[in-house]
Amino acid sequence: MIRLLVGFLILVAHGRLDAQARHEFTELHMGVAVRIALYAPDQATARSAARAAFDRIAQLEDIFSDYRSGSELRRLELRAGHWTPVSAELLTVLSLARHVAEVSDGAFDPTVAPLVLLWRESRRSGRLPEQVVLDSARALVNWRHLEVDTLRGTIRLTRPDMRLDLGGVAKGSILRWALATLRSRGILSAFIEAGGDLALGEAPPGQLGWDIAVAGMVPGPRFSIAVATSGPTEQFIEINGIRYAHIVDPRTGLGSTTGFQATVIGPDGGVADALATALAILG
Repeated sequence: MIRLLVGFLILVAHGRLDAQARHEFTELHMGVAVRIALYAPDQATARSAARAAFDRIAQLEDIFSDYRSGSELRRLELRAGHWTPVSAELLTVLSLARHVAEVSDGAFDPTVAPLVLLWRESRRSGRLPEQVVLDSARALVNWRHLEVDTLRGTIRLTRPDMRLDLGGVAKGSILRWALATLRSRGILSAFIEAGGDLALGEAPPGQLGWDIAVAGMVPGPRFSIAVATSGPTEQFIEINGIRYAHIVDPRTGLGSTTGFQATVIGPDGGVADALATALAILG
């Protein structure tokens, strides 16, 4: 187990050790079960805070979703070629996505959506895409065609046929903002988990940290508020004897074949999420 030492002294200072009880809530968001565990003085306080956090997750999903035609992400694609004002949340995530794409030399790429759509069909059919179709989709993928102006709060997609996929970066950011919502409701000791990503608040009352099991990692002390894991351990398909992960490698257009699982522990959920994806691809 990894002992995450988070905020024990703050809990003591606030005198919260004896008054808190653990409460858990689960809802379906972002296509996965999202679990919130928190410590609160009573059920009503816990339920109200969890409701606010789930509502914040739903609001953010309406911004980042690549499935919903009316999401802010999809509306941005319709404005390709123009500098378009976007919400602070979308600006933050797209800025981060472009930066990680640059430092990973495209192993992580937020413009990978055409390849993701193609790979989803391959996973359903059990067949690799035809090379001509794969090449056409790869021609649409290039993070350099995503331009960000943080001073004006605008985004420009320089190609009219671009599609964005923030599946490798948005979830970690969403959990971070949901955790901030819990804090705004006075809930300091909490964690939120969704499909391999964790956002961690202060330690449970009377403990030095959260115990988090991560497959293949050696136990040791860590200070952290985010854990993200990416790899082929749960979602993969074998075609012609080769195991392909659900994570698309932008360089090949196919599922990653490195077989690596990457876990990133750090202070920012979005960064951890994006780096875990890049590292799983790079091996």
